[in-house]
Amino acid sequence: MRLLLIEDDPALALTLQRSLERKLMQVQLCDNGGRAVEAWQAMQPDVVVLDLNLPGLDGLQVLKNARQAGLPTPVLILTARGTVGDKILGLNAGADDYLPKPFDLDELEARVRALNRRQSSALSPTNDPASTFGALRLDRDNRALYLQGAVMDLSPREFALMAALMKKPGHAVAKERLLDLVFPEQQDVQLEAIEVVVYRLRKKLLNAGVTLVTLRGLGYLLKAE
Repeated sequence: MRLLLIEDDPALALTLQRSLERKLMQVQLCDNGGRAVEAWQAMQPDVVVLDLNLPGLDGLQVLKNARQAGLPTPVLILTARGTVGDKILGLNAGADDYLPKPFDLDELEARVRALNRRQSSALSPTNDPASTFGALRLDRDNRALYLQGAVMDLSPREFALMAALMKKPGHAVAKERLLDLVFPEQQDVQLEAIEVVVYRLRKKLLNAGVTLVTLRGLGYLLKAE
């Protein structure tokens, strides 16, 4: 596994690098937010571990810039900020997991591997690699959602949610089921996290001819306008 660690604390960065490399991961360090996206594009890592408090550019802005640049890599945020509001900010910016400091090294490794497994699973061929609904076409092999032939800018969580809904367009998928698919192996994530992903998707589906509908007590479904 190739991992990009964006952390400006030299002691912590070195500790994490040595620990993860002992777990047979290839770890590259970046200590400045201003250079982070460039390092990300050059390495094309399997997972990014991102600190929020960085010199040059704040970690949230680094993440936003990376998503705008079309980098879909799963991201685990490390931060001393641990409030619900900060977690929502991170998820809105395109993060996939959130680990407040201080943390256990074994937990960090487990979360990184979980993100990599989910990414690998999403990229694996299936018996139904493509789904269409209205002007949307979801290609599971290439892990991309197309709107009238153009690739949409989706985070890994947004893609996972759309992949679940487009298996059976017009049929409701329970919020609990979506939580398992979008946030696998994360026991501490609340159902409200799905609402954050749905909120982001609704904005991206404007003018797509498709609506993401909430059915109270049943879940979510895709409906043609």
